[in-house]
Amino acid sequence: MIAFSSDDGIHWKKLREEPVLTSEPFDSQNISFWSENEGCYICYFRKWAKAGDKTIRSVGRSTSLDFFNWSDPVSMDFGDTPAEELYTNQTGPYFRAPHIYIATAARFFPGKQVISEEQAKRLGVNPGYFRDCSDAVLITSRGGNIFQRTFMEGFLRPGIGLGNWVSRTNYPALNIVQTGETEMSFYVNQDYAQPTSHLRRYSLRIDGFSSLHADYAPGEMTTKVLTFAGSHLVINFSTSAAGYIIVELLDNQGNIIQGHSADDCIPLTGNEISRVVDWKQGSDLSALQNTAVKFRFKLKDADLFSLRFEE
Repeated sequence: MIAFSSDDGIHWKKLREEPVLTSEPFDSQNISFWSENEGCYICYFRKWAKAGDKTIRSVGRSTSLDFFNWSDPVSMDFGDTPAEELYTNQTGPYFRAPHIYIATAARFFPGKQVISEEQAKRLGVNPGYFRDCSDAVLITSRGGNIFQRTFMEGFLRPGIGLGNWVSRTNYPALNIVQTGETEMSFYVNQDYAQPTSHLRRYSLRIDGFSSLHADYAPGEMTTKVLTFAGSHLVINFSTSAAGYIIVELLDNQGNIIQGHSADDCIPLTGNEISRVVDWKQGSDLSALQNTAVKFRFKLKDADLFSLRFEE
């Protein structure tokens, strides 16, 4: 792997002639960025891994303080989740919370053929690229060599049409980008190895990767123990006209904190990216800063996309 630099993102020059990393195949997109959270450069790349008696495509990671001297590559740890082939990882810090890295990875199923040879001919697919299929999955990390596969389901399913079911299509491009006040987008390669090959934009609401969801029948969720800095709890949420979200504060032992019970909370109904949670005594939580607390969310016909604390 060769290191380059650019002042404008268009004109590039080698930082030096010698490679900075040499131990991996690097036959995929190699993703590097500066991590404010970890205080170093990080590079993610293709790394072959053992899965039982098979060798599969996976992800490796290396770090550097100067972009020249890199640590020995380590394999990313996916916990106890099933091993799957990941062709590209597309990992980067989320622009709303850069301590969280978001990966929209291409998940590859070699030999899982969906379309026939005759169908491939009609589509004009390169003959070497229709005997597999792929989609995109959502993976996260908070640093180190740990990836969370919280969601094993497809983040982006292949679209309608046989052209979406050939090898190496549905591969996302790098990063989630903000494209509007309430919108973010990601870009995906489609119709791979076909005359119609193109990039398609997909949009989400801000923070809309996933949600805590309740149907018409109410439900609730209590967070793990948290400590926070800030004076106000702000949520990104959506409800129906019949729905609501109510927030209750608990101490470390699970006891309701006075003035912050479900009955004290002003129910939230609406659809907003940023809404301060209020209780009858107000929204100021500064007295609970750096205190171990839990938050209990009660929902009806609602989605909670994210929460954060601000002054």
